[in-house]
Amino acid sequence: MITFATKDRSLARFDFFRHAKGGSLTAELRDRVQRIMQNHCAVFHTGDVLQERVQAIDAAAAKMTDIHVSDRSLIFNTDLVEALELDNLMGQAVVSMHAAANRTESRGAHAREDYPVRDDEKFLKHTIVRLVDGAPQLSWEPVRMTKWEPQERKY
Repeated sequence: MITFATKDRSLARFDFFRHAKGGSLTAELRDRVQRIMQNHCAVFHTGDVLQERVQAIDAAAAKMTDIHVSDRSLIFNTDLVEALELDNLMGQAVVSMHAAANRTESRGAHAREDYPVRDDEKFLKHTIVRLVDGAPQLSWEPVRMTKWEPQERKY
């Protein structure tokens, strides 16, 4: 069941973007985020590079409060839809970057050149990242062992 508080937050978010009169155009900000993610989020990285990436994506995310949506209508408003989609993508980019920067090991598609070995003792856990008032909060949950024990991949 959806609570009134959830509905209020959703409508407030919708109204924020519908009436946004900032200086950052949606398309320009989307392009900036796209370039950050495509050019700087490769599989192989180091801690220093990850920190630079975190700062770049956080700076882009901060621009969401300065976004500009020119179309105020409620019918076929692609400008508003693009702003809402960008907001969703931005959240994913922020949590992905912060989670990657926090994990000091290599595992699967996350390869740290400064930490080339996986660390089951410290990182055999699920990283949970939530955005709370736009800021990422990290927590963890243990991995539940089933039939298959985790092991290092050997090719």
